[in-house]
Amino acid sequence: MYRPDFEPYDNAGRTAEQIAASYTGTATRDDLRRWSRRDSKEFLTRHPMPGAPLPGLDPGPYIAALAAARTPAEVSAVTQHLLDAVFPTVREISHLLVDIARWGGHHRSAPPNSPPKMLMTAASRCLDALALADRADIRVLRDEYDPAPKVPQSGTESTPGLPPSPPASHPASAPHRPAGRHTP
Repeated sequence: MYRPDFEPYDNAGRTAEQIAASYTGTATRDDLRRWSRRDSKEFLTRHPMPGAPLPGLDPGPYIAALAAARTPAEVSAVTQHLLDAVFPTVREISHLLVDIARWGGHHRSAPPNSPPKMLMTAASRCLDALALADRADIRVLRDEYDPAPKVPQSGTESTPGLPPSPPASHPASAPHRPAGRHTP
């Protein structure tokens, strides 16, 4: 396939990807992005999108609060406020990734490692990250407020619900046995 702006690379000053691409005759990631930008220029003129990143979350209050936190409850408060703040945005990103995956209906019969399935996985994983952070926070709180009961060390305590063990007998003593045979 002829690519008019495909630049064969020599190895001087090139990245490993560019060198590999020159050997295999394939395009690099940068080539693909450049071609895509060129071919979508008219589309983006008709459908402008923000050029700058979305308005970001100011991490300052979270960083300051975390630095001042002294207890697991205080760290949990920071964690939960952060998760609450980012969840709506992450949820919308997840929904957009699903919509992108469904574009053109190619996702229905797509194999597992196809782009639509990869996009569906990405959509799920961005929400998984928040769920994992929440589970970690709950585990910290459980360890603080509801720790697992300590397992008694063997031989020191009896099992709950059973009567205590009888006192130990002297190891040298045995039940009294007459030395000789006793007949009644």
